[in-house]
Amino acid sequence: MEVDQAAGLAIQVHGLRKRYKQLQVLSGVDFDVAEGTIFALLGSNGAGKTTVVNILSTLLRADAGRAIVNHFDVNVQAARVRESISLTGQFSAIDEILTGRENLVLIARLRHLDGPGRIADELLARFSLPEAAARRVGTYSGGMRRRLDIAMSLIGDPPIVLLDEPTNGLDPQGRIEVWQTVKELSRQGTTVLLTTQYLEEAEHLADRIGILHGGRIVVEGTLAELKRRLPPAKVEYVERQPTLEEVFLATIGDGPRSDPAGTARA
Repeated sequence: MEVDQAAGLAIQVHGLRKRYKQLQVLSGVDFDVAEGTIFALLGSNGAGKTTVVNILSTLLRADAGRAIVNHFDVNVQAARVRESISLTGQFSAIDEILTGRENLVLIARLRHLDGPGRIADELLARFSLPEAAARRVGTYSGGMRRRLDIAMSLIGDPPIVLLDEPTNGLDPQGRIEVWQTVKELSRQGTTVLLTTQYLEEAEHLADRIGILHGGRIVVEGTLAELKRRLPPAKVEYVERQPTLEEVFLATIGDGPRSDPAGTARA
């Protein structure tokens, strides 16, 4: 039975607490994620971001509090929650011996879906991987592997995607490829919750941002709302120099279409 909660919210988290022996990781975490939006859970290493994701994905049980995912309680209706989500963790779950297409077909068959080949081909096209479909994944770049990992998690069309540090360890080009993938998911109506320790990533991607510190969400809102918490900016006229990322992308010939810094600050 579905939980009677506010309409239009894909995820609701209230008072989550979690302790590992003497370490209190979560001390009452609260936030909501609207359907079809990108919510970034921003925090430093050890802040408890992965713990939150593990609770939302039913891999871990909270000591206290309540979490509702797609209108289902994670404690009471764990199976329904798992049917509603996909989870991409910090470490890839793909088989490097298989080709990209074989990885996708395998997951579709394990989920007993009709037309696994068709599903694989559609996802390869959606994530700009058709030319690499017949290559072993061991030959893929970091960005390509991450995109394939996300594609595999979307088999079955889950309405909610949980991404735990999706660009951890990627080079600038790979990071931008994943950013483009995440934004495309949102444009197609998928709700995305991602954890990150990168300020620029949260700024570039998220509709709303929650900063996790000391076991709690210490501030939450849109980027504009968070900026308004600071004193008014003093206007100064300075000559803008290109960033190292812009230099890197221009050097490898991928600069004009991929300017996340400029886009985020526009």
